[in-house]
Order: sequence, then C-alpha cells, then structure tokens
Amino acid sequence: MRKKSIGIPRALLYYYYFPFWLKLFSELNLKTVISDNTSRDLLDQGVKKSLSEICVPIKVIIGHILNLDQKDVDYIFLPRFRSLRKNVVLCPKFLGLPDMVSHSLPSLKAEIIADQIDAKSDDIAQYFNHQKLAKTFNIPKREMKKALNKASSFWQRYRNLLFEGYLIDDFSNIEEIEILEKLISKFENSSKPPSSKKEELKIPEKGEVLDIALIGYVYNVFDQYINMDIINKLKEMGVRVHTFSMAAEEIVEKELSKLRKPMFWEFTNKLYGAAEHYLKNDKIDGLIHLTAFGCGPDSMLGQILEVDAKEYEKTFMTLRIDEQTGESHIMTRIEAFIDLLRLKKEKK
Repeated sequence: MRKKSIGIPRALLYYYYFPFWLKLFSELNLKTVISDNTSRDLLDQGVKKSLSEICVPIKVIIGHILNLDQKDVDYIFLPRFRSLRKNVVLCPKFLGLPDMVSHSLPSLKAEIIADQIDAKSDDIAQYFNHQKLAKTFNIPKREMKKALNKASSFWQRYRNLLFEGYLIDDFSNIEEIEILEKLISKFENSSKPPSSKKEELKIPEKGEVLDIALIGYVYNVFDQYINMDIINKLKEMGVRVHTFSMAAEEIVEKELSKLRKPMFWEFTNKLYGAAEHYLKNDKIDGLIHLTAFGCGPDSMLGQILEVDAKEYEKTFMTLRIDEQTGESHIMTRIEAFIDLLRLKKEKK
C-alpha cells in the first residue's frame, strides 16, 4: 500500500517553524514533501488564483500550495495560526488562510489539514494544537505528545543558534532532517563566529564594515526570490546583517514592556521589540524595514520605527516589495543607503 504523503508550503511561517515541522513529521514517520523554492512561475500561479488586493506573501503561499498539488501529495499541512500570546492574535490573513485557500482553489486535489494553533508562547508543541493531524494519520495521543516534545526540543536548539547570531538562511534550504540535525550539531560545537559577528568581512571597495538591522517578517526577509536575495547582496557590500530572529525573547519582551499596550499582531510586536533594541545599539549603523506592499500591520509599525529612528539618530529606510518589484530598484536603493551610511561613519 502506498504511503500517504503530507506537503508543507515553503512560505509564510515555514521560515519560522520548519525545523519543528521537519522533526515532528520525521518522528511520526510521515512522508514529507516541501514545495519548491519561490520562482517567477510559482509566483505567477499564485497571483492568478488570488485576489488582486491581497498582499504578496499570501499570493506566494497560494503558488506553493498549487506546487504541492502538482506533486500529487495527499495532504497539505496548513495550520490556522490564531495566537502565540494571551490577548494578541496574528494578522487576519493568517486566521483565515485555510478558508481563503479553499475558496481560491476549489479544484485542489490534496486535503488540507488545518489545525488551529492557540499557544501562550512561540512553543506550539501542545497536543491540542495538532489533534487534526493526529486524527488524519491515526496517531495515538501518547505517541503524538512524545513526537511533539522531541520536535520542540530540537526547535529550541535551533533557535538558540539564531540568538547567537546565525541567520535563518544558514538552515532554510535544508529539507532532510538528518542533514539539518548534523548542521545544528556542527554549529553548536563550532568555535567560529557566525557571519553577523565576524570582525572582518570582504569589502569590494574601500570602506568600513557596516552593521545593518534588517527588520521584516521571516517570509519577506528569507524568501530569496521575493526580496531579490537582499541578505547576500548586503553581505557582498561588506555588511553584517542583523535580523529580528537574532533578538532573544527576553530582549523583545523588555522593549514590549515599555509600551502602554502592545499592538494587536504578534509578529508585528516581535519586529517592534527587535527594532527598538537595534535602534538603541551603538554598533548598529542603520535600519532597513523590509515590508510587503499593502501590509496593514506594517503600515503602523513603519510609522513608529521612522519616528523612533529620528529620535535615536539612526539612518532608516523602508523597502516595499510586491510581485512587480524589480532587482534594479532594490539594488539602487540599497547602494545609496550604504553609501550614505559610510559617509556618515567617515564624518564621525
């Protein structure tokens, strides 16, 4: 009898939870299929099946779901993320994502597994968050809990490396859990610093090494097609890149505690906390806010960061991306931003 397969779209919170899911499905002995990397063709498929007004990350995940359906998977794992903190939710598009997909793709062959995620923290390893998954594959409760605990421990090891300065990019192209486990063990035992902490970087021309905080949701910052491979472009220009995923929870919580009231959206709060931390850090030369055109939560966050950047006398730039964004546009703005930062540093 053919083993049933489950597909994971390489989009949205895949970039945040992929080690957890790869480990979980491995422990459950499920045949796992990851969608291809985002490409022009994949994005175009998503655009054709999406509302024109919707933001590009949602168009991207529609394309990834179609890609998985073309791979003839039996199920597509598409959890409905509702909350990771008391009284704070995620973007409304996350809350309605499974319904949006069902409406946009009525001819989808694969069955959607849409467990609702309601957690009190980023740790989503509670059994009640995965009951539909367990029921679909007839997994006993005890076995499911054991697999969830192992996945949670593995994910926390990975997160600790991010807090040490590694980029999600250092891991996200790996699809085999065995290879990912070896890489994490290698980095845990390595004496070499991650790229964000290297004292010396190759600079194509004369000028100082710069430290730039790149603030944006994981699916904007680490999808190399959508953002025109911005992280590697910055590295090539002699930049040490710092992202919100490097800011430990206690750092983010410390900044959020200074707000009279947090914003309504969980990951917008995380970006705010990390950005405030970097704005106050004298080692950070500038901050780039990478956002998708039409993102409601970011329209509020961007205004706050722009005001705070002026207060802390930090150079700030907003980069907006959508399905029409061209590489030349991104490159021109990045080059101008870096030239400005180097001139500012030389004057100091």
